[in-house]
Amino acid sequence: MPTVPVVALTTFDIDEYLFGALEAGAVGFLLKDDDPELYLAAIRAAHRGQGLIDPQVTRRLVRRFAGPSLRSQDTDLTVREIEVLRLLALGWPNAEIGVKLHIATGTVKIHVSNILTKLGLRTRVQAAVHAYRSGLVPLDG
Repeated sequence: MPTVPVVALTTFDIDEYLFGALEAGAVGFLLKDDDPELYLAAIRAAHRGQGLIDPQVTRRLVRRFAGPSLRSQDTDLTVREIEVLRLLALGWPNAEIGVKLHIATGTVKIHVSNILTKLGLRTRVQAAVHAYRSGLVPLDG
């Protein structure tokens, strides 16, 4: 059932499980010892078509997929979309991005949707990895 969003939950903080789950199409990856609120956030994110990765493993994920290549597709993003993408990659939720950029949360959601469409991505997690890979956000944050 490829249309059903999957959030992987594991007791093993092992890279092969993380990368395997994401490569198989999971939109989220959580560890068993996480706060139950994070489980709820991941389920809600998956329902909205977004992804959520355990903060403990996000850095490893980014390092694995990030590289120095700059993609020409980034030129299609507006200045505002690049600002939103940078904050998204740093883990900011839509509401906080809106406050920071002085725009409505709904406008942030539109920008995120446009970013995903323009870059040919499906989830916020993929967008964050792209931001690091393309150099929009340095690996040291």
